[in-house]
Parts: sequence; C-alpha cells; structure tokens
Amino acid sequence: MKSTLSRQLIILPLLVAMLALLHACGCASAINRAAATPQAFSQTYVLTQGASVAIAPAAAPGVSGATAGAPSLKLERVNDSRCRTGAVCVWAGYISYSFALTAPDGTTSNFVLSDSMPNASASVTQNGLTFTLTGVEPQAVPAKNEAAPDYRVSLRVSNAPSS
Repeated sequence: MKSTLSRQLIILPLLVAMLALLHACGCASAINRAAATPQAFSQTYVLTQGASVAIAPAAAPGVSGATAGAPSLKLERVNDSRCRTGAVCVWAGYISYSFALTAPDGTTSNFVLSDSMPNASASVTQNGLTFTLTGVEPQAVPAKNEAAPDYRVSLRVSNAPSS
C-alpha cells in the first residue's frame, strides 16, 4: 500500500506538470496564429495635393513604431477639368485624383480615383489595401477667373474589400 501511495505522489505532480506544459504550448500556438493573421482595419485620411501619409494600421506585425514598415500614400495631383462657374463649356468635365502608393520595400504603384470621370472608379484595391474616395472640399466648382482651390481629398483605406 505504501508503494502505491508513493507512486501516486510521484505520478500526480508529473501529470499536473505535463498538463500545464501542454496548456502553455497550446496558448503559445494560438498567440502565434493570431499574430500572423492581420487584423482588419479601416481608416479615413484627408490629404491635400502633394501631401503624403503613412498607413499605420497596415504596419507589419512585430515591427516597433507606429509607422515603421507601413506603406505610404501620396496625393500626387488633383485634375479638375470641370466647367468653371460663369464659363461657357462644351462639356461638363470631371475631377480626378492621382495617388502614389509606396510599399515598405520602396516599390511604387499609381492609381486614379474619381466618381465622375468616365471609365474610372471611386474605389480601387492595391497591394491588399482598398482605397475608397469619400469626399472632397471644396465641392463647389471655382469661378471662371478664380485660382484653383487647395483641395482636401478624403478617402477610406482598409484591408478588406469595399462594400
């Protein structure tokens, strides 16, 4: 009986230690899977012509710093060919926005967003990110003799397809 009791006193702590070890391995594996899976995000940015912004939520997991390893987006140009207020025009024209997306490795891709230009779209997906035009200020067409305004373009950036 003493030998059975002594075996139980030895085996029971070993069994508890093994269960704790298995639990710890399972938790570490779940944490690694969660870190490898990018979290969904959606962020709205407002840019003026020539301005750029780091898309911080898209930073690589495990990289310290809010913008380290993040792609950057630049509003290269606003093309406003709309008929100016007070002018006589043959066509209404359109407004479009040219962007440059620079990946963390330095490669750059360009795209155009517009909700009024023929064959253009207000949303595009580049490098796993979806860019959706959400607005522009000022919305009014400038007068015939007025200088072009400093446009502020709003767009939503997400890592999920736009809906």
